[in-house]
Amino acid sequence: MPTSRAEMDQLGWDSCDIIIVTGDAYVDHPSFGMAIMGRLLESQGFRVGIISQPDWRSNDDFTALGKPNLYFGVTAGNMDSMINAYTADLRLRSDDAYTPGGEAGKRPDRAVIVYSQRCKNAFKDVPVVIGGIEASLRRIAQYDYWSDCVRRSVLIDSTADILLYGNAERAIVDLSHRLAVGEPVAAINDLRGTTLVVNHTPNGFTELDSTRIDWPGRIDQMPNPYEVMHDKQTVDADGNIQADDAKPQEPNTDDVQAVRIVPMPLRRYEQDLVLDKTCIRLPSFEKVSKDPALYAHASRVLHQESNPHNARALIQKHGNRDIWVNPPPIPLSTEEMDAVFGFEYTRVPHPKYEGQRIPAYDMIKTSVNIMRGCFGGCTFCSITEHEGRIIQSRSEESILGEIELIKEKVPGFTGTISDLGGPTANMYKLNCKDDNIQASCRKLSCVYPEICPNLKTDHSPTTQLYRKARKIDGVHTVAIASGLRYDLAVEDPEYVKELVTHHVGGYLKIAPEHSEDRTLSKMMKPGMGSYRRFEKMFYKYSKEAGKKQYLIPYFIAAHPGCDDEEMMNLALWLKEHGFEVDQVQTFYPSPMSLATAMYYSGRNPLKKVTYKSEKVFSAKDINQRRGQKAFLRYHDPANWARLREALRNLGREDLIGTKPGQLVPAEHEEYKVRKRLGGTAKGTRPARGDKRQQALPKAQNRAGPGNKPKASAKPGNRAGKKPGGKPTGRNKPRSGR
Repeated sequence: MPTSRAEMDQLGWDSCDIIIVTGDAYVDHPSFGMAIMGRLLESQGFRVGIISQPDWRSNDDFTALGKPNLYFGVTAGNMDSMINAYTADLRLRSDDAYTPGGEAGKRPDRAVIVYSQRCKNAFKDVPVVIGGIEASLRRIAQYDYWSDCVRRSVLIDSTADILLYGNAERAIVDLSHRLAVGEPVAAINDLRGTTLVVNHTPNGFTELDSTRIDWPGRIDQMPNPYEVMHDKQTVDADGNIQADDAKPQEPNTDDVQAVRIVPMPLRRYEQDLVLDKTCIRLPSFEKVSKDPALYAHASRVLHQESNPHNARALIQKHGNRDIWVNPPPIPLSTEEMDAVFGFEYTRVPHPKYEGQRIPAYDMIKTSVNIMRGCFGGCTFCSITEHEGRIIQSRSEESILGEIELIKEKVPGFTGTISDLGGPTANMYKLNCKDDNIQASCRKLSCVYPEICPNLKTDHSPTTQLYRKARKIDGVHTVAIASGLRYDLAVEDPEYVKELVTHHVGGYLKIAPEHSEDRTLSKMMKPGMGSYRRFEKMFYKYSKEAGKKQYLIPYFIAAHPGCDDEEMMNLALWLKEHGFEVDQVQTFYPSPMSLATAMYYSGRNPLKKVTYKSEKVFSAKDINQRRGQKAFLRYHDPANWARLREALRNLGREDLIGTKPGQLVPAEHEEYKVRKRLGGTAKGTRPARGDKRQQALPKAQNRAGPGNKPKASAKPGNRAGKKPGGKPTGRNKPRSGR
């Protein structure tokens, strides 16, 4: 697709119908949002241009392709611009994987806002449509970690006309065709997966008032207004019946019923309402920005309304305007997924980048995304807010066909498929056993606190896919690099054996996240029993295959609900199991996640929120966060002084020393231990207590294939994997459109 007027001239275009503005370099590959949306719109007959990584300091780049006939489509790119630019400690990053040469600073902070305002400055009368992961995670008032405050919906701050969230293929096609026939954007208020600004609740809707969390009086004796209310009676804001002797209102000229408001104490009757004519009013921006408990409540409501089959519209006041959030998009069918991934992508960066390396492309150019979505429900994860909990899978034919295309189109293909996965490697074709049950379910996770009995756990479609992929001529290795949900995998030993025997290249990354149940309950992650079951299977099947392979567990420091004692216990677990964590990260509060609501509010939105409900501790001070991070690297001499202080504060001086079971050496022992470790800041010997690791030749690179690798700790934002589901770094968010 053209990126300049010269390229438009070559195509014989005098104008573009739609111009996509993106914070990423333009790569024509189905792991990049601008490529998918551009090719999709192109298939609908629209002329699409791309403005990639424009200079936001002036209007020049935004006018380079001229005035679009329909609209500007604005996205920050595959990553949230703030997470892309800053570490969890709020330090500027030195690189950007989505920029040629990995150069940092090629996109502004809060790119959606900046780009949208520039588009409006360039052409005031052209609608602006915003989307992608940055917009999705800011569709309502949301806590902003970088400014440490609650910010308004990005739709208001950006001055855009409409926001598309989640997997927006259907919404963008419908929107584009309706704009093409002359329908004003302000009138398009019924598309799923969209957010817009309205002046009031639309007529004909019943509004469920959810703006408060504590209501006075006894609500169990309140009458049902739908059963006992007579012609001349109404229900006031507190649910009391009032006589009404006034004349009845004249009917609306359009014969549409006026808005009916149901206070929260009467919400027990909501099952009688019509789903698509019901909305829920959230606490206003002004209230959630001042009342953390109300923020947690709003977050709970948002997540409970995430199932597209039973979700209701949400409305939230911002000043004198309302943000209207339509229900999430219906998941794409397998045929629709195949179509999206089957467009004629060139699968390479735009020719203008010739000779320049784009790190994100290098990481995904030989990977294949086989599905979307995740039903794990991890509270720190942003996948479900963006892609949803219902798994959307491609067909075998589509996936195997993409491998054939990689062989043909990717320069320098060596026969290795670097990943066959997605947000989670082993959720391919796993869904609810019953469509009716799925349509009525409001659970936040299908696998927590235990695997739902209605969930299919048969991995045979994935196992068969792996076998067929390995048989393709010219392919000698098919790696599985996406994160693995091991509590699901252990339900299908045949899958684990297939994976371990053929698709693990020396080590496999999995994510227990923590060892302690109290913290795991705030993450909605399984206990360590599932990990131990999987570990046993993994080493059994590795031995049967004649391979030396190892697990790399990922962990999170400073997650909400985790205090120093919990981190101390995790450090002891790591030492007992012989893991020396290398690259580590603390929890990263991404917008709109449940864990971020815990972090900001100090409440637990996994349960009903009241002003007296459970308080949740979060390490917020930089020294607290670094202290918890230090426990993950108990073996690093640079952390020993900090850890000794923390252990004394916990009353655990017994863990200071060099005896088995102790965590860090005492001051008088430190010199001797450092000398034994070679005088370096990082330990070079295996941790005490791991016989497998100690048996390895010391000269080998422990991170290499066949050797015991170091574990890794990842951030609290699982929005952060590279396109196709493969991690792009320890602290980067999941790619998204």
